[in-house]
Amino acid sequence: MREVNLGDIIYIKHGYAFKGECIVSEDNSIVLVTPGNFKIGGGFKEEKCKFFTGKIPENFILHAGDYIVTMTDLSKTIDTLGYSAKVPDNPKRTYLHNQRIGLITFKDDSIHKDYIYYVMQTNDYQRSIANTSSGSTVHHTSPTKIYNYRFKLPDYMMQKKIADFLSAYDELIKNNQKQIKLLEEAAQHLYKEWFVDLRFPGHEDVVVVDGVPEGWNKVNLPDIAPIVTGKKDANFGAENGKYLFFTCAQEPIKSPSYSFDCDAVILAGNGDFNVKLYRGQFEAYQRTYVFSPFDSQNLYLLYYAVKNNMRQLFQGASGSTIKFLTKRMLEEILVYIPSEEIINRFNTYCEAYQKKMETLKSQIVASQEARDRLLPKLMSGEIEM
Repeated sequence: MREVNLGDIIYIKHGYAFKGECIVSEDNSIVLVTPGNFKIGGGFKEEKCKFFTGKIPENFILHAGDYIVTMTDLSKTIDTLGYSAKVPDNPKRTYLHNQRIGLITFKDDSIHKDYIYYVMQTNDYQRSIANTSSGSTVHHTSPTKIYNYRFKLPDYMMQKKIADFLSAYDELIKNNQKQIKLLEEAAQHLYKEWFVDLRFPGHEDVVVVDGVPEGWNKVNLPDIAPIVTGKKDANFGAENGKYLFFTCAQEPIKSPSYSFDCDAVILAGNGDFNVKLYRGQFEAYQRTYVFSPFDSQNLYLLYYAVKNNMRQLFQGASGSTIKFLTKRMLEEILVYIPSEEIINRFNTYCEAYQKKMETLKSQIVASQEARDRLLPKLMSGEIEM
C-alpha cells in the first residue's frame, strides 16, 4: 500500500446556485439534489426530494452513476458532511447538480472509483471532515479539506476486490428495499380497493348509504387511537442505543431507553411527514405523533388510512404546502370500521405482508452491520482479501 491524499486522485466541481423561487415540493421528475438526498453513512436516498422548475443549465445535469459528495450538513451531529453517494439510474427523473453538492471526477483510470466511494464512507474519513468543518449551526466543508484527507491505497486489483465485496452487501440491501417497497404498495393498493373504492369482497350484495356500507362505521381518528406525541429532544439519541428512536427523518436513530411499548402508527409532524408502523419498544421525538389503537385489530386500518390521507394533509387551506401537522388536522382523518369478516380478512393479508417486510428489514440491518464492521478493516488492511 502507498499513502496518498484524496486530492492526488480526485477533483471536486461545485454545483449551480439555483434560484429559490424555482424550487418546489411537488414531484415533476426534475430533482434538485441536496444534502437531504444523502444517507447517514453514505449513499443516495430518493425519499425526500426537492424539485426544480425553470431553465436547466445543461452543464449541471447529473448522470446515472456520477459520484457526488455533500458539502453542507444541517444536523447537530454532522451526520452526512463529506459523505459520498452515487446518482441513481432512474430514467424517469433528471438530477441537477446543486451548489451545496460536489461532483467527483477522477484524475486518471488507475483508481477503482467504487473503492474511493467506500473510502469516503469510513468513520476515519468522516471524523476528519467533521473536525475541520466550519459553521456552528450549518456545517460546511470544502474541496480543499476533502483533498487533504490522507489514506492508504492498495494496488488496483485489491481496490477492485474490496469494492466488489462491499458492493455485494449494498446490492443485497438494495434488493431487499425494493421488495419491501413492492409489498408496501401491494398492501396500500388493497386498502384503497377495499376502503376507498369500496370494492371489498361481497360489495355487490351490500347496500351503501351516504358512502358507508351497511354494517360499517365511519369514525374520526381519535375514536380509534389517542393522538399523542413523543417527548424527547433530538439530542436524546445515542449511537450505541438499544431502542429505535423515531424522529421526523426517514430512518430512525437509536436511544438508550424507551417511552413506548406498543403496536403503533408513527407519523412525522414536519419534514416529509413520513408514516411508519412499528411493534415493540421505542422512543419518539417531540414533533412525532404516535397512534396506538385502542383495539389492536384496527392497527392496519389506522396505518393505511393515515398514509392514504397524507396528500391532502400536505396542503393548507390556501393550497400552499404546510410546514407542520397539527393535532386538529389529524382529528379530521376518517377511518372506515368494516364488518368483523372484512377486517379479519384484511388483517390476514396485511399480517402476511408485514411479516415478510419485517424479515427483509432484519436482513437489511444485519447486512448493514456486517458491511460497516468490515469496511474499516478492509480499508486499513487489517483483513486481507
